[in-house]
Amino acid sequence: MGGGFAAAEESVFLTKYARHVTILIREEDFTCAKATADAARSNEKITVLTNTQVESVSGDASLRILRYRNSKTGEVTEYRSPEGETFGVFVFAGYEPSTSLVKGIAELNEQGYVVTDSQQKTNVDGLYAAGDVCIKSLRQVVTAVGDGALAATELEKYVAAMQRKTDLHPVPPVTRVSKAEPEKKGPAKDEGLFSEEIRVQLDAVFSKMAQPLLLKLYLDERPVSKELEQYMTAMAALTDKLSVETDRQADTAQERPCVRVCKADGTETGLAFHGVPGGHEFTSFVLGLYNAAGPGQALDPETKEEIQAISQPVSMKVLVSLSCTMCPELVTAAQRIASLHPQVTAEVYDLNHFSELKDRYQVMSVPCLVVNDTQVSFGKKNIRQLLELLQEK
Repeated sequence: MGGGFAAAEESVFLTKYARHVTILIREEDFTCAKATADAARSNEKITVLTNTQVESVSGDASLRILRYRNSKTGEVTEYRSPEGETFGVFVFAGYEPSTSLVKGIAELNEQGYVVTDSQQKTNVDGLYAAGDVCIKSLRQVVTAVGDGALAATELEKYVAAMQRKTDLHPVPPVTRVSKAEPEKKGPAKDEGLFSEEIRVQLDAVFSKMAQPLLLKLYLDERPVSKELEQYMTAMAALTDKLSVETDRQADTAQERPCVRVCKADGTETGLAFHGVPGGHEFTSFVLGLYNAAGPGQALDPETKEEIQAISQPVSMKVLVSLSCTMCPELVTAAQRIASLHPQVTAEVYDLNHFSELKDRYQVMSVPCLVVNDTQVSFGKKNIRQLLELLQEK
């Protein structure tokens, strides 16, 4: 490969394979041992840049472009790999495990790693740990995935055993209509899927929506489709601004399950979510509804003009994980642009249910943005950064 970006110890190792290695450090200097840092500094194949943060990486089948910013000067540098070459990005987050959540509950070793048995069980019944927070000799994605699969399987067995022991079983949430006020007009309130606090917040958004919307559901036979239908039906029951239409026809035109946000007359707004917009994507989905119905989130006149000046059709696929905290910002930015331009679409995919996209676009991390099925980039982006990327097309 043409180059690589990593931390001190790893970067020295990478010089065996890379022509050159650049280390990008967010702080003023290395935080590792001085001897390790000096080995990197003295290596002629290594360049060290401090006060520097990665903004984005992009490419097609391989990485081609890296943008990084100096946090002190604000200067943005763009690295493009030479013709016929590519580069790699190696993220090093440090050695300190993020286990404060279970501190005082589960047993930890002196370094703060969770102590587990061979089945990923902690010393607490019903509590399992997986991945790099555990004591292990190799910390890589493949081992973390294996840990997760084992922990999930063992936890499933534990839950089944407890259900048999206690004879207690989870009850699926249902939509309940109050009979205390039979004459009350308006939509029924859902008491199962949304808490009172969430309903209050949703009511505040729905009350500001200028136009009603139609949620078109394209479903298949998978359980996730049933979950999406329940979710959207429960949300529509909270307001007269939303209605639901369901399509179960077996065609290949739609990547199901999917909810498409449409105007009341069925005209598509360009916004869609494939999967169930829960987790960190719940808020971004609600904001998408608000943006599609109008008036939407406030934007300065210059940004609006740039959006409306887009002259070619733009198709954006945003590939996310519901547990990703960086994904919603990109999702919201893409949806806001799509809501203001009839030739721009923003379709969000939960990769948990569309694993074939991971292979098709060689997704290394989320959020992943695919523009017109050709330009692939990774990392969170606000609306300004996304517009800059679209203007490069």
